[in-house]
Amino acid sequence: MGTHTLREDYLRSMGIDVWVRRDLPAAESSPVTEDAAECRKGGDDGDAPISRMSWEMLRGRVANCTACELHRGRTQTVFGVGDEKARWMIIGEAPGADEDRQGEPFVGRAGQLLNRMLLALGLARSDVFIANILKCRPPNNRDPQLDEVAHCQPYLMRQIELINPGVVLAVGRIAAQQLLGSTVSLGKLRGRVHQLPALNTPVVVTYHPAYLLRSPHDKRKAWIDLCFAKQQLGTASSN
Repeated sequence: MGTHTLREDYLRSMGIDVWVRRDLPAAESSPVTEDAAECRKGGDDGDAPISRMSWEMLRGRVANCTACELHRGRTQTVFGVGDEKARWMIIGEAPGADEDRQGEPFVGRAGQLLNRMLLALGLARSDVFIANILKCRPPNNRDPQLDEVAHCQPYLMRQIELINPGVVLAVGRIAAQQLLGSTVSLGKLRGRVHQLPALNTPVVVTYHPAYLLRSPHDKRKAWIDLCFAKQQLGTASSN
């Protein structure tokens, strides 16, 4: 089945028959925080700080990380997957059981829905880079703890620096709040462009695919978010 057909199937599942241009809110910026700037420093691997690591060095460091207790229960780390020069970067919360076994983010039912969402935009999974706030699975899929996020944050920031995406799509409340250093609800974070603290990267917030599987009535809102993110990417390209 071709991309065009998959796109139409996904749009129909959200009650949208055709690609429609929408009037969307203007971009807004968030202030850069000192806490986010601190996370860029990270630790070191021999003589190399995380903020200067190559992809190969960063992968090795993550694979062998024992900075927090999560390493004790993992099968393997989930570094991230996709195009290392992608214009789109998708960031979720944390690996689940399937991701822990396979070492790749978004591989279960939620991952399948994410793939269809991307195809609706004309993107293959291989066209984007997908990562999580945490590189290891929390026990019983509980929410990430602050110290766990703090240990993983330098790795994620370095990934974003290396990719230099045109837009980051934060999926789910926890990913959005942790990425932006915010306690604002997902509903209030949607529909705006946020600037990733310290890196000046545009961030658009939407629902997590797992939530959309439970609440399909919000798929239409998610499609609006995706179109909004694509609009911001186009704006950045024209500047």
